[in-house]
Amino acid sequence: MIDKPWRLWNRLSCPIASVLLSALHLHAGAADPLVLNGRSRIPASDNSGRVEAFAARWEWDPAQTALVICDMWDRHWCQGASRRVAELAPAINEVARLAHARGVLIIHAPSDVVDHYRDHPARQRALAAPKAASLPDGIDRWCRWINEEEKAAGYPIDDSDGGCDCDPPCPHGPPYPWRQQIDAIEIASVDAISASGAEIWNLLEQRGIRNVLLCGVHANMCVLGRPFGLRNLARFGKNAALIRDLTDTMYNSRRSPHVSHFTGTDLLIAHIERHVCPTVLSTDLTGRAPFVFGNDRRPRIVFISSENEYRAAETLPRFIGTLQLEHDLACELAQGQSGSARPNQAPVTGLESLARADLAVVFARRRALPADQMNCLRGYLARGRPLLGLRTASHAFDTRGNCPPGFAEWIEFDRDVLGGNYQGHHGAGPSVTVDIAPDARNHPILEGIESPFTSAGSLYRNTPLRAGSIPLLVGSIPGKHLEPVAWTHLRAGSRVFYTSLGHPSDFEKRSFQRLLINAIEWAMSRPEPLEVRPR
Repeated sequence: MIDKPWRLWNRLSCPIASVLLSALHLHAGAADPLVLNGRSRIPASDNSGRVEAFAARWEWDPAQTALVICDMWDRHWCQGASRRVAELAPAINEVARLAHARGVLIIHAPSDVVDHYRDHPARQRALAAPKAASLPDGIDRWCRWINEEEKAAGYPIDDSDGGCDCDPPCPHGPPYPWRQQIDAIEIASVDAISASGAEIWNLLEQRGIRNVLLCGVHANMCVLGRPFGLRNLARFGKNAALIRDLTDTMYNSRRSPHVSHFTGTDLLIAHIERHVCPTVLSTDLTGRAPFVFGNDRRPRIVFISSENEYRAAETLPRFIGTLQLEHDLACELAQGQSGSARPNQAPVTGLESLARADLAVVFARRRALPADQMNCLRGYLARGRPLLGLRTASHAFDTRGNCPPGFAEWIEFDRDVLGGNYQGHHGAGPSVTVDIAPDARNHPILEGIESPFTSAGSLYRNTPLRAGSIPLLVGSIPGKHLEPVAWTHLRAGSRVFYTSLGHPSDFEKRSFQRLLINAIEWAMSRPEPLEVRPR
């Protein structure tokens, strides 16, 4: 058995993946493929032990795809969990409806209460599936860890108390109150009902289903560990993926790491992407912004990451982890496709999240985006929303004439949005000495910055800045004049901060991290400094 088959799947370039998928089709030409954007976290290519975000575009045959809805009960022993399930259920129902219309098999898996549906045609369908020629050993048992690596890593959240976030905590224990799946999720006669790993495996094998999407609750318990859960699906060779905005955790925010309930879910999703399987957004099926719980009031930041020069796919996830753990911010990483044969036109997944964002952060280099994705960014800025640009953001959407049909550039992004004047860089050479610009020492973005400090990245040439841009930091190398390396700019009501810093080693420096955190606070116009939470 191949360990983590999804890693091999994710590393395939889009053209190769398409060929393999075509070979797997049982009903060639029957229906348009499901276009899904998977995100996972894989070991960095330099064998450093660090992790980088990896994005891949899949085209799945609907006839070879199932959607499993896990444990969306009518009620839960935890009242908070019951309320979140009730809020989540209509969103899951809509995704199931759209997936069903595309030809996807919908499997309802409400553990413990399947007998409630014993006479339902969907239950009979699961029972009638012939036994698979080979049932994997362990497919009908709970799976606590996918392998020793995940076990050694452990969960990023402490759920040892059962995870009730209510105050006072709800009584926990039998008799359990669930009696059926919540009524807000419709069960069609052509669906299937089962919570048995063997029965669901039989259904998948009967129909030649290789691809499984899973949603429901709870990510740190049933979603991962049930016999039909993500661990078993992934380790036994299915292309499994969690719909990450259609799940929840059992996590008590009074427990380690002492973040909000919803940040706890985000940390668990990162664990799943690293150790178990990729995730996708419901956006891929609905075309709309991802689902967000109404009580999730955290400031929301969307990081747009798409470049191959400065390891943004590695440095941004680590920085996001700091923002989550120390500042309890909601961060969505919209990662550009990895390993694309045409890097200048690599789509970035998750830009629909900008509809609800409080801040956008751009770290991209010479990318043309599909027109609808570029419109998400243009629309965001048209609403007067703030933005941070890092390093190659000065030429983020300028492909130097290599924009293909159906894609869009934004050549004036540096001048019109960032207020810059990128003229290339001085090339490899001595470290850049970075210091505070004259008259800028009292700017709030520079609070706590220890200067001067050095950067290993080459010095960008940005002189002169656009009128109205205010330099905060300047950089120098021997024999060259000073260049602005960080500044602010106001654009049609949008607060914009840009820095040409962003070399991987910059992210290790306290002054650079403090600079970015201050800039986030300034851009979102927060009246109080970001709270630093104990770790």
